[in-house]
Amino acid sequence: MTQTMRWFGPADPVQLAEIRQSGATGIVTALHDVPNGAVWSRDAIAARKAMIVAAGLDWTVVESLPVHEGIKTGGADCAALIDAYRESLRNLAAHGITVVTYNFMPLLDWTRTDLDWRLADDARALRFEWAAVAVYDLHILKRPNADRDYAPDVRKRAAARFATMSPDQRHALERTIIAGLPGSEGSFSSAALAAAIASYADIDADRLRAHHVAFLRAVCPVADELGIRLVVHPDDPPFAIFGLPRVVSTEADLAALFAHVPNRSNGLCFCAGSLGVRADNDLPGIVERLGDRIGFLHLRSVQREGYRTFHEAAHLEGDAGMAAIVAAVHDLSLREKRSIPMRPDHGHRILDDMIRAGNPGYPLLGRMRGLAELRGLERGIAHARGAVPHNIEG
Repeated sequence: MTQTMRWFGPADPVQLAEIRQSGATGIVTALHDVPNGAVWSRDAIAARKAMIVAAGLDWTVVESLPVHEGIKTGGADCAALIDAYRESLRNLAAHGITVVTYNFMPLLDWTRTDLDWRLADDARALRFEWAAVAVYDLHILKRPNADRDYAPDVRKRAAARFATMSPDQRHALERTIIAGLPGSEGSFSSAALAAAIASYADIDADRLRAHHVAFLRAVCPVADELGIRLVVHPDDPPFAIFGLPRVVSTEADLAALFAHVPNRSNGLCFCAGSLGVRADNDLPGIVERLGDRIGFLHLRSVQREGYRTFHEAAHLEGDAGMAAIVAAVHDLSLREKRSIPMRPDHGHRILDDMIRAGNPGYPLLGRMRGLAELRGLERGIAHARGAVPHNIEG
């Protein structure tokens, strides 16, 4: 695996020099200052790459080139937005970008209900709790007909919990959930989210799948010509939330997507954490069966706590079964003679992370620990099997 770390650009509190010292050789980033739907210019891409290369690192993986909501809803501006997306792909290819990550989740890139959940060892993790989602959805967002999405006992517990929450606690839950909205830094409110959800009122899972397929059929021929793998990130979490459909949650979803759009450029960002929230997803099996589609790896683990509730576990712990996943990736690398870009996804806040500013889920030391553990796991598997995967680092 090619070891990388995500970097959020010049405003990221984690510095490129620190990432280089972690042992990573590559950076995964995006032009986060460019509005969704706008073209990424060649000059802006060149400037970002020059900054990364000057730090002794490389940039070949974009995460993410966002798909505008107008494409997901099939709005009147869909064709123009797809033209802009294709132009961004051309500009990225001109500067050596070979993997472009995206997702097709309506509105929310990810959702958590606690960004600072205390673990037994006092480290801090991200957590998703279904009951807390119900509190927000039913009593703060007040989405019409939201009660249909929750079992009676969940609704009852949500009402009791909301009644005991202080105004500060209610506000904190609101801001935590809205943190997963693109551009949420002070620009989104529950009222804005409610209005955005309403724009999906006529879009069910089947229609969203059709829009996803239409998008790929429009952009994959260009990606094929450019030699870019366009890799979809699975839904996070992998089930419907706030009445919004999710269509990239299971192996069956992925297999259908590849069957509908067989272009070589139509690929997968294998996120062990997102897929691993569902116990019915066979993670090593997905690597084995869909490995030729995998262009990027997010290696993280979650600990399932019960119905639709989980927290981010340490990278080699939790429910993912990381040893079996990395063993499957090792076999894939040997079989296809390629090194797949990998990053340690998310991470606990530990040690000096507690006093450093950072983006939720992306502390320096917690991710560095995860990278070291994953590096050691890969090397141990290679040693035990007596074969070195293609381009294994170190």
